[in-house]
Amino acid sequence: MSARGRTLRLATRGSDLALRQAAIVRDLLSTRRLDVELVEVETTGDQIRDELIHRLGTTGAFVRSLDQRVIDGELDAAVHSMKDMPTDQPPELVVAGVPERAAAGDVLVTPDGTDLADLPPGAVVGTSSLRRRAQLLADQPAIETEGLRGNVDTRVEKLLAPSLQREHERRVEAAEEDNGEDAGDEADAAAFEQSIEEWFDGLAEVERRALEREVETEYDAICLAEAGLARSGLLHHLESQRLVPAEFVPAPGQGAIAVTALDDEVAETVHSAVDHPPTRVETTVERTVLSELGGGCVAPLGVHARLQGEVVTVAARVLSQDGTEAVTGERELPAERHAAAAVEFAADLAADGAKRLVQEAARGGADEAKRE
Repeated sequence: MSARGRTLRLATRGSDLALRQAAIVRDLLSTRRLDVELVEVETTGDQIRDELIHRLGTTGAFVRSLDQRVIDGELDAAVHSMKDMPTDQPPELVVAGVPERAAAGDVLVTPDGTDLADLPPGAVVGTSSLRRRAQLLADQPAIETEGLRGNVDTRVEKLLAPSLQREHERRVEAAEEDNGEDAGDEADAAAFEQSIEEWFDGLAEVERRALEREVETEYDAICLAEAGLARSGLLHHLESQRLVPAEFVPAPGQGAIAVTALDDEVAETVHSAVDHPPTRVETTVERTVLSELGGGCVAPLGVHARLQGEVVTVAARVLSQDGTEAVTGERELPAERHAAAAVEFAADLAADGAKRLVQEAARGGADEAKRE
C-alpha cells in the first residue's frame, strides 16, 4: 500500500526522551506533506524498572516490542535510539532512515562543575552503563561507581537532590536566625540576599523536582549521553564536562536515531525524507565493529566514527568490567568501502584481545544474573 494519502503510524516508547526523538522523525516526514501519528508502546525494558540495563537478560529490551508491532502490520515504522538496537535485526525489517546525529559523546554532570580528573578519591559516580563504568574506573581508579536507573530527568534529579536540599535547609535556618534574637553573621547575610521564595522561583523545573526527591544514594557526579540531556532540554541547566569521544569512547550509534520498517514503499518514503548519509556511514562503521566483536549491552565496548571527506576516522575502546584491562585502536577507513574496512578493523581488535574481553564480560554478566 502506498505511503501517500494515508497516515503513517510510528511506534515509540512513551518516555519523554523517546517522544522527543519520535517527534524529530515526525517533523522530517511532515516536510514531505505526510500525516504522521505517534503510537506509544510499552517495552520489556520499560516494564522492568528496578534493574540496570545490562541485567535485563538480552539486548534489545527497548526495541523488540516496537518492531514486533511493525512486523505484525499494526504500525508502519518504529523509532529507536540506535544505541539500544541489537545488531541481529529481524530479516523482515530494514533501517529505513537514520536522521542526522546529535552529539555522540558522554558528559560528566556534577552539582558544581567538577571535572572527572578533579573528582576526589571515593567520589561516587552514577551510571547504568557497563561501558561508562569501566571507562570511569580506568581513568579514575580511586572513584566509586553506583548504579543509576530512570529516565534522564530522574537521573539528574537524583544527582541534584542532596546539594539542593542542603542549600534549602541553610536558607531556612538563616531566615529563622534573622527573625530571632541571633541575626547571624555578615557572611550569611551576604550569601542569602534573596529570600527563600526568590531563590526557589529562580530554580529550573528539574531542580524544583529534585528538592522533593527522597535521597537513597548520594552521587558526586553522574555520567550519561550528551544527546539525551540536550534533547530533554536539560543540558543548559547543568554543570557538565564533555568527555572527548576519541578517548572516553561512546557506545556504537549513541546520539543517533533509527527508524525501522518493512522493506516496502513505506521504507522508501521514510528513507527519502529522513536519512542523513554521513550519519548512516558513521553508524554503519560503529555497528559493524560491534557486530564483529559480538558486543552489546553486556560488554564495556565503545566505538566512535567520524566521516571527514573521503575518510572515516574510527576509535574503539574495549575494556574488562573493572576497567583494569583495555584494548584500544584508532584507524582511518576509506569511505567508499567503510563497511568492509570496519570488518577488518574489528578483526585486528579481536586479535589484540578485544574478543576475549567481550566474551569474559558476557560470562560475567551471566554469572551475576544467576547469583541474583
